Amino acid sequence: MSAGAADLETNVNASSRTTLVRGMSPNDAVLLIVGGVVASAIFLTPSDVAAALPSPVWFFAAWIAGGLVSLMAGFAFAELGAMFPEAGGQYVYLREAFGDFFAFQYGWLMFVAGAGGGIASIAVAFAKFFGKAFPALASERVLATLGRWHLTTGDIVAVSAILLLTYVNVRGLRPAVILQNTATWLKYAALAVFIIFGFIFGKGSWSNFAPAGVTEAFGSGFYGFMSVLGVAFIAVFWTYDGWVYVSWVAGEVKQPERSIPRSLVLGIAIVTVLYVVMNAVYVYAMPLADMAKEGTLAEAAAIRLFSPAAAFWLSLVIAVSTLGGCSSNVLAGARISYAMGRDALFFRRMGEVHPRFRTPAIALIAQGIWSSAIAVTGTYDQLFTYTMFGLVLSYVACVIAMFALRRKQPNTPRPYKCFGYPWIPAAYVLLIGGWIVNTILERPREVYACLAVMAIGLPGYFYWKRART
Repeated sequence: MSAGAADLETNVNASSRTTLVRGMSPNDAVLLIVGGVVASAIFLTPSDVAAALPSPVWFFAAWIAGGLVSLMAGFAFAELGAMFPEAGGQYVYLREAFGDFFAFQYGWLMFVAGAGGGIASIAVAFAKFFGKAFPALASERVLATLGRWHLTTGDIVAVSAILLLTYVNVRGLRPAVILQNTATWLKYAALAVFIIFGFIFGKGSWSNFAPAGVTEAFGSGFYGFMSVLGVAFIAVFWTYDGWVYVSWVAGEVKQPERSIPRSLVLGIAIVTVLYVVMNAVYVYAMPLADMAKEGTLAEAAAIRLFSPAAAFWLSLVIAVSTLGGCSSNVLAGARISYAMGRDALFFRRMGEVHPRFRTPAIALIAQGIWSSAIAVTGTYDQLFTYTMFGLVLSYVACVIAMFALRRKQPNTPRPYKCFGYPWIPAAYVLLIGGWIVNTILERPREVYACLAVMAIGLPGYFYWKRART
């Protein structure tokens, strides 16, 4: 064997032996959740909820219910995360409860759309608002054209953000955590200023909170109201999505048996309060009927509350917020494909840890390349929207996995046991199960698209399964 080949083999073997490092504190875990959840959606999606639920009572009830429902699932995930404090989160829980097939389907969906599409979507939002703050980098500016495809300034900014965040994450866990924490604290400060100044100095009206339209919501009957509510919850669940990130990075959290349950409960609670207060500012700025017409709600609210000059500062706030959300997704998302590579249910190189930086470098780089590709091609919205059904379904599957593991592995240590078991997790399964049925009836196109994405991964599953055997 040549010297070069010997060195290469030594590096590969060292990489396969190297493990991730537990370098995230409990506070880092909470900031990861808050920073990951509060990205761009809260500045945009309340318009969709207002269009579906034009009564302030039902509007705020939907946002509070979204937080409570997330917390119901969070209790179950806290038990699972303390049981299996390793990288991969939901992938690991599904593998332990139901086997490789269902675990692979989840991991494949996350790589292709959940994490990949999420990163691309948030990065494009960052480019859009960054361009609003700095018009010289306006995202709509076309730089090159090939047929119907256009390369814009926004594409360059979005890809640059993805690659920069990927580079920081490859270089080590601590640099990634420091960047994440800094972005989250800046986000906290900026949102606090917007909320406080909005209520104290803003030119809003408390009359917008009048409880009108409560009974009118039932005009099409109870079933019609529940269908409308289910559609509204698509936007609500998307806005709350991301609290599960801490389970994906469980292999790098210090004292995971205590930190994961604490961060899940505390993180979801903080996000819920923040979302309710942010939506209160929007309603103070304009009636729900006006909110439903706004494409960039936060910007419109800032202009009404203060002046057109406020749009610049708010665009900068949203850009920082989206960059922090994208950073969380980059950090956490790669841990799923890393876990799949470790199990030889994906490309084996994905399961390698960099011998110096102690990060899943190959998984991070592959994720960055794929996210950049779908950001440039503009397919991120379709991928993420069409697979939202599957992502919510995976939450239900993991809560059911907790029940299954209580029977399948009764002697496995459980440092934390699900609060309210079995009633609270059972109620979650019933509630979200009803939402899933409603989505199948009301949005069959998205359901079929999600199933198609999952089906595309089947040849890969059988290939990797056979190769491992």
